[in-house]
Amino acid sequence: MSTDTPGIDPLLALRAPQDPACDVFLTGTVFLDIIFTGLDSAPVRGTESWARGMGSSPGGVANMATALARLGLHTSLAAAFGDDHYGEYCWDALEQGEGIDLSMSRTVPGWHSPVTVSMAYEGERTMVSHGHEAPAPSAVPGRAATGKAATDR
Repeated sequence: MSTDTPGIDPLLALRAPQDPACDVFLTGTVFLDIIFTGLDSAPVRGTESWARGMGSSPGGVANMATALARLGLHTSLAAAFGDDHYGEYCWDALEQGEGIDLSMSRTVPGWHSPVTVSMAYEGERTMVSHGHEAPAPSAVPGRAATGKAATDR
C-alpha cells in the first residue's frame, strides 16, 4: 500500500523508523486474467458461447499481492511483465490501482504476458492458460544499458 493511498495501516502502532519499507515481499508470475461469468453451461466444441458478464484483472501472484495490499500491508512484488498491452495494464493496475511497490519488477522486451481465460458455469470454472517462462534477469538486456530505472515504462 503506497503512502499516498488512503487506507488503514494495521501495523501503524508497531512501526519504527528502522523497519523495512515493505511488510511483505512476493515473487512469482503475473497473468492477465480474463473471466467470463454467467454461462449457462460449459462451452460446446464447434459452437460459440455468450457470457452475461466479463472482467479482467492481474492474476497469478498478483492475487496475493492485491489481497495483502488491500489489508493495509506495505506490499512489494518482484515479477516479470511482458512489453505488451497486457503487461502495461497489469503493471498499472497493481502499481497505481493497488499501491503495490513494483520497484523490483521488470518489463521484458519481446516477451508476451501470460494469460488465463476463466469460464464460470454451473458453480464451477474452467481455465485455459497460455504463457512461457520469462527469461532470467541476466539474459535480459539491463536497464542500465537503456538508461531506464525499474519503474520507467
